[in-house]
Amino acid sequence: MINQKNVQLGTVRSCIRELFEYGKKRKAEMGEENVFDFSIGNPNVPTPPEVNAAIKEIVDTYNPVFLHGYTSAQGDFETRKVLADYTNARFGTKLNADCFYITCGAAASLTIVLNALLNEGDEVITFAPFFPEYKVFTEHAGGKFIPVKCEEDTFHIDFSRLESAITAHTKGVIINSPNNPSGVVYTEDEIIKLAKLLEKYSKKYGNPIYLIADEPYRELVYDKDTKVPYVMSYYKHSLVCYSYSKSLSLPGERIGYVGVNNEMPDFSEVYAAVCGAGRALGFVCAPNLFQQLIKKVYNLTSDISIYKRNRDKLYSALTEYGFKVVKPDGAFYMFVKSPEKSAVDFCERAKKYELLIVPGDDFGGEGYVRISYCVAPEMLERSLPAFKKLAESYR
Repeated sequence: MINQKNVQLGTVRSCIRELFEYGKKRKAEMGEENVFDFSIGNPNVPTPPEVNAAIKEIVDTYNPVFLHGYTSAQGDFETRKVLADYTNARFGTKLNADCFYITCGAAASLTIVLNALLNEGDEVITFAPFFPEYKVFTEHAGGKFIPVKCEEDTFHIDFSRLESAITAHTKGVIINSPNNPSGVVYTEDEIIKLAKLLEKYSKKYGNPIYLIADEPYRELVYDKDTKVPYVMSYYKHSLVCYSYSKSLSLPGERIGYVGVNNEMPDFSEVYAAVCGAGRALGFVCAPNLFQQLIKKVYNLTSDISIYKRNRDKLYSALTEYGFKVVKPDGAFYMFVKSPEKSAVDFCERAKKYELLIVPGDDFGGEGYVRISYCVAPEMLERSLPAFKKLAESYR
């Protein structure tokens, strides 16, 4: 018999992808300008011009045999060295090239890390609301997925609930800051408190609890006083899963990395496990063209001022219409309280106004919906009367 878990995963797509496909069909029927699709986190801001210029230079000037050939399994050494040097200069770490494993994006990074760390039955905690694929990745690696509710209304870490969830079987904690779907950024005080708590229970149970930071939105913060703490500066048993999909608007190119903190006592074993998991999963030698690109554009970011304007306009409008909204500090998602108990029913009603928004149930955020505002400002502006009519339909 074929593996039925995989049949199920392949038959039933995520709620995000289902709505995205519905949106494409609806646009063909209604005209693209008449459908307001806030379903998926696909950056609408163009990649920086330096990126395309660098790609052209690389293609035109590099030896094609080298450019289209294999790199080392864990990635080109010079690219990994650039990543180490940049991270050290920015965050005060002492990493080297052999702390990095280059991947096809953050999804590959997370899958590799979870397969590297987990034995059958190990538990992985994350904070709800969370990116739904965390559950898929954890369970496929043989782990048990443990969602812990965040504080009501703020979506910051509820440390009382977290402490109750930690057991002798806890192998790791995944954090995502800025968060998908809430846009919340965990504060430095939170990360310090989290690190101390994980140290406490690592000592209690005699095994390290690894902190896994999923960071595709690290660069997407909008206010000068908002800081995204770098976990390696606060906790030794930490790993970073990074992607350039959002920071450089390159989601279709699938390039990122795993960073392993070389201050952890078992660093050599953990890094070897990361390399071994990459090998077992077939995630070796990420595309060389984009490895070479990263060496040239690692410190660039797309024009996120467009996302900030979208955030501010949408937040102002939705709160004016009476919706309850958690104002995001970063990423490009807004988590909105459903006016009725069922977020699924709310999203179905929104479809009557050609508004495509995602119910929060699969994110562990029942009673909320996610609005992805990485859309064209003109479309967002056109959608506001529809949001207003949606709000009025509940009065």
